[in-house]
Amino acid sequence: MDHLTDNFLQLRKFVTPEHVFGPGARFQAVQYCKMLGVKKLFFVSDVNLKNMQWVKEIELLLQKESIEYIMYSSVSPNPRDFEVMNGANLYTEKQCNMILAIGGGSVIDCAKGIGIVCTNKKRITAYEGVDKIKLPMPPLISIPTTAGSSADVSQFAIINKIKDRYKMAIISKALISDVALIDPVILTSMDPLLTACTGVDALSHAFEAYVSNASSTITNLFALEAIRLINTELLNSMKEPENIETRGKVMLGSLYAGLAFSNASLGCVHSLAHSLGGYLDLPHGECNAILLPHVVNYNFSAVTEKYTAIAQAMNLNTSGLSSSEIKNKLIEHLFNLNKSLGIVSTLKDRGVTSDLVPVLAKNAINDPCNATNPVPPTADDLKVIYSEAI
Repeated sequence: MDHLTDNFLQLRKFVTPEHVFGPGARFQAVQYCKMLGVKKLFFVSDVNLKNMQWVKEIELLLQKESIEYIMYSSVSPNPRDFEVMNGANLYTEKQCNMILAIGGGSVIDCAKGIGIVCTNKKRITAYEGVDKIKLPMPPLISIPTTAGSSADVSQFAIINKIKDRYKMAIISKALISDVALIDPVILTSMDPLLTACTGVDALSHAFEAYVSNASSTITNLFALEAIRLINTELLNSMKEPENIETRGKVMLGSLYAGLAFSNASLGCVHSLAHSLGGYLDLPHGECNAILLPHVVNYNFSAVTEKYTAIAQAMNLNTSGLSSSEIKNKLIEHLFNLNKSLGIVSTLKDRGVTSDLVPVLAKNAINDPCNATNPVPPTADDLKVIYSEAI
């Protein structure tokens, strides 16, 4: 009952796609293509993945069932706005009617962007913000290849706005996949650093969803369980990459975190990371890992009870400790977790200098994720957090 809050009877909406979880889930892609009425499939992946077995397996199944498809793999980490537009033009030119995305958050977010543009007919930049999409995108099947972004189950798409050098957030229930096929076997090909960065991305989702001012009894349930699973199993999954059970627990944690943040939204970790990653083209998960302890420090006094519950979910003994002691213990644990995962950089190590801080903060303050941070930030607050993380 520790998930119940004083307002647990408050009217709330919870949105999630149909999802299939477990080893072999990926093989149901063709069945769902047929169920959703495929005529010509737009298959989105990236250059690295398209030659891996996970994509080749799906291609063979599509060919066996004589399903025509167009492959689009021009997707970068931190997907660019022009990559979305190029994909949408190709989708329209080839007269496709459905999208299948297999990849990490970048691939799935790009696929969502392509779908938005194909039906709503404006540039992707027109949909930045919350609930700007009027028409549903074509049917979308998502197969995640990382345990981190949860783009396969979320109402978010994050696209790099190249001209302005920041990552814009697009948030709408129109962005939710028709089905997510979540297969932990795919994670066995992830290298240790990718495992670490995407895992801490999922952990950040759970942290921010739990302390969000839009959280609910349902999102709290998923967020805390995600924190427990990822804290316990992420390092193990790096040490034993072929262990499907351990990989599955991290993948389940990522799924739970996705269900939580998709409905409770996020906070300053992500507004800061979107600006940072867009300006310097840095890995999103690493940005989150660096920033999370500093944002916890900034937010702690506003939601002390919630961060205490998080500390307990991470197996930290808080008995008899003052609020200040709990805060310090939780932040120390996050730094130690990063170190154990091999994430040891500061923002300075990643190219952030003090003269960039005002520019980064100026972009970050306009991010919609700030709206659900437990402390409403000012641009000056964001400057301080960046400076502390340098």
